[in-house]
Amino acid sequence: MSGQKRARDDLQSGPGPGARKRRNTIVKEDYRNRFRPGLFHQISLEDERQNYAGSSPYRYGVISQLIEPNLLKNVRQEILENLSFTPKETDIYKIHQSGDLANLDGLDDASLKRLPSLLILRDALYSSDFREFLSSITMAGPLSGKKTDMAINVYTPGCHLLCHDDVIGSRRVSYILYLLDPEQPWGRHWGGALRLYPTKPYKSSDGTNINVPASDPTRLVQPAWNQLSFFAVLPGQSFHDVAEVLAARNEELNQQRVRMAISGWYHIPQEGEIGFEEGQEEELASKSSLTQLQSRNDEHDLPKANPQSYIDKETQLSISSSADPPLQDTGKGADDCKSNGTTKAEPEGNIEDDILTESEINFLLKYLSPTFLTPDTIDSLQQSFGNFSCLLIKSFLNPIYAKSLRDFISSQRDTLPHNTKKIEAQPPWTVACPPHKHRYLFMAPNAPDPNHQNLLSTKTKEMSPMRELLTILLPSLAFRKWLHLATGLTLTTYDIRARRFRRGYDYSLATGYEEEHPRLELTLGLTTSKGWEDDEDEETAEEGAESDKKTATGEADGNAAGQQPPPTAGAPAIAVAAPNYNPPKPDARNPDDSVGGYEVYMSTDPASDNAPAADPAVYQSANDEDDDDGVLFSMAPGWNRLSLVLRDKGVMKFVKYVSARAQGDRWDAVGEFGVDDTGEDEEDEEDEGEEDDEESTTDLAEAAEDELDSNSD
Repeated sequence: MSGQKRARDDLQSGPGPGARKRRNTIVKEDYRNRFRPGLFHQISLEDERQNYAGSSPYRYGVISQLIEPNLLKNVRQEILENLSFTPKETDIYKIHQSGDLANLDGLDDASLKRLPSLLILRDALYSSDFREFLSSITMAGPLSGKKTDMAINVYTPGCHLLCHDDVIGSRRVSYILYLLDPEQPWGRHWGGALRLYPTKPYKSSDGTNINVPASDPTRLVQPAWNQLSFFAVLPGQSFHDVAEVLAARNEELNQQRVRMAISGWYHIPQEGEIGFEEGQEEELASKSSLTQLQSRNDEHDLPKANPQSYIDKETQLSISSSADPPLQDTGKGADDCKSNGTTKAEPEGNIEDDILTESEINFLLKYLSPTFLTPDTIDSLQQSFGNFSCLLIKSFLNPIYAKSLRDFISSQRDTLPHNTKKIEAQPPWTVACPPHKHRYLFMAPNAPDPNHQNLLSTKTKEMSPMRELLTILLPSLAFRKWLHLATGLTLTTYDIRARRFRRGYDYSLATGYEEEHPRLELTLGLTTSKGWEDDEDEETAEEGAESDKKTATGEADGNAAGQQPPPTAGAPAIAVAAPNYNPPKPDARNPDDSVGGYEVYMSTDPASDNAPAADPAVYQSANDEDDDDGVLFSMAPGWNRLSLVLRDKGVMKFVKYVSARAQGDRWDAVGEFGVDDTGEDEEDEEDEGEEDDEESTTDLAEAAEDELDSNSD
């Protein structure tokens, strides 16, 4: 093994045979000459204190030219020549990362000879003089010299870190020391800035005081060579992110946009150090960001859950069906529903029936592809869903309606501002918040739109295809009946909205589902742009658009609304995912090729006696050899594709940040449906012992592939 590879591997794996014994604390040496001259003078200290105390939205500091220049240049050269970086991607970040630099003490002498400057820098940053210097500025209290915590993070175009407050464990001060190219100043429009978020205090219903971060950052700290940015880690206050490093016009320019930095934390004093307090670390751990993220404290979150009862809807339709004239609506629906400004009442339906009635079929034919209304196809769907608890259906909507919806979405403003106040000043969009959980635009079915823009068509009394989707199709009893037949589930409530994820800004971080009863979740992909991960689906979307166009103009054979559904031969593809199905995802070896936007369901990995809980959001790493990465189901952005997932307690879900390099925003309509699982326990007891407990994940995946092949034949 070469000395270079040994240094790389040992840094990531930790001490090995023949390794030097690690020091319990940083050796007491005079490291002041490793910093810029005059840094520790009283005048300099007072200036830094004043700058820190007067900063906003919370206190932070920026020190330029921190380290002696030649030392830092040598550090950068050693890193480039001797260390390797692992591409990592989770729901919250996408970076290239080195091993923990705390492992430097465990390297053998041959490896350390290749990293002498890096070792000096680490010891200087955690020296008593510099720790006292930072403690005096931040007023955060004593900082540990025994517990070092630092790594080298590299952001290339597409890399990012989303909003969080750094409150994990015993962290007390967070810092970033930039190792950019000293010969190439970082451009202001290259991205990669540290962005700070203001917070607003609220009082919860239980009397607890909490701080909620605003949707948008208010302070940007641009990267610069030999610059240190730092702040005290404060629960519910020190919210920040790192903006995506933006891609250049060509690859040569992209080579300049490498945001390299040493990032780390100073921790509270450990046992045996001055300032150590018994139980303090446990107290801080209870306030961690992860705990906040997974908690059920969502009083100040948007959007708010608004489940509507199907029983109430049945009662309303029963009353309206006997009234004369028909039920009034805010506008006109599909062509055959228009009559003097009124809309026909939807079919009442009977959930107990095991087939769709003629009136239900006629209603659904206006919106759904006729293929998915045939008994054979519905039976196939229910069998697949029963096996795997999820479905992925392409070309779901009726071509005529799909074209009108696609044209409507394509006509919308291509880009929207990032500023929340500007967005919400012009309904119907509202910004989902807080940003340490999610940020995207959502549209409720009853969203106001006084100017009749975006949500409604230009004609005042004509309902737009999007409004039609949200208020007529998805909440209808006929569609509930179809969902019941396709999944075998009895649905009790519905909660529906449209979403738009702006490229370069929006996402939804991983959160768990903690209700005791499962929930059916629907996502109807309405993304019209190209360039997402799934090339096959991209071609399907393009072909689908052409098919929509031909069908709508009478150029293609098909089944227009009102005709009988065709046989299942030639049906659109039905993709079925097994519980531990490994979906296509960005190549971990080339993570910068991804533009994100995919929706992922994941299982959690709880802590055991032998190992701590894994990060529940980590799903991609170039060094992962185990294919069982916890991903249960995934769907990339695309046009006219429907996913149905039965979500159980503990299953996490997120929508990956949409890169600024995406060719368009991610659009979809989503629904959450309550499930009546009465009697399910008894059925489970009857089936107990009949299932093969030894059936492997591979077997399930193969079964899903076989099912897909049979449905496509």
